[in-house]
Amino acid sequence: MDEPRRRIAEKELKALEDPDVHENYRILLRFRDRLVAAGTVEGCYMNLFKGRVDVPPMFIDQLAHVILRNVLDGADDPLRLRAAEVFFREQKATIRDGHALLADLETVEMHASGNRYGSVGRLIVEAQGDLGAVDLDVLDRANAGLYWSRESKHDTVISLTFGRPALDAFARVIEQWVLHFLSLHVRVKPIRQIEEPRWAWHVGLDAESTAILNELWAGSEVDAGRMRNIVALFGLQFEDPAHMRQDIAGRTIYLALSAEDGVVRMKPQNLLINLPLHEA
Repeated sequence: MDEPRRRIAEKELKALEDPDVHENYRILLRFRDRLVAAGTVEGCYMNLFKGRVDVPPMFIDQLAHVILRNVLDGADDPLRLRAAEVFFREQKATIRDGHALLADLETVEMHASGNRYGSVGRLIVEAQGDLGAVDLDVLDRANAGLYWSRESKHDTVISLTFGRPALDAFARVIEQWVLHFLSLHVRVKPIRQIEEPRWAWHVGLDAESTAILNELWAGSEVDAGRMRNIVALFGLQFEDPAHMRQDIAGRTIYLALSAEDGVVRMKPQNLLINLPLHEA
């Protein structure tokens, strides 16, 4: 702790009795060296995806968390801050009749395992993923101020249903994320469906969305059950089309966020490495 950048020799690691600890330290030291070499948290985050990713997903999520705290520093919209948690914390999704509710997965599992419901309400998404007749403590414009006193508890729920303010807040976070990393102004708008039969470009915000959009673009039939896993759709446009690939400059880029097995596992790095940027 006194010398956080000190190089650790292999013989020092082998001096530890537990062999599992050896490997844990190797992973941690490799991550530390990446961070120091990059010079900034953002630089480290971007460099992680330029080759084989060799750090645990938790470390990637923590980097995204730190970066977003900086990006949203001073933000006065609690819905935007709660929506940003989707970037770095897995969410349990309850989807029914066109409505999509996201609750923090770790919190849901904690309350389910201990039969303690607290401020999350009687979440029974573990059983059939069904809303039923339960009460969910959903943040909306009228009660969004609750977030300030409960931020660290991760016990609030947001609705990404089309037309709800949390969905718009999520779109604004995407815009800020892209601006922070790429210095590009984009406009992100929630949409109900993709109207273009042959769109120019898409970015899946998670593995399932990427697979679904790829299949749809290729003309394949996608099972209706999988289509219902799509939590939200967006259209993204560059304010300056000159920053796009010339062959599709000015076209809309479509984004999708989905739940796989009832869980949203967002990959915000996809927004940084998969946009169709001009080579210059």
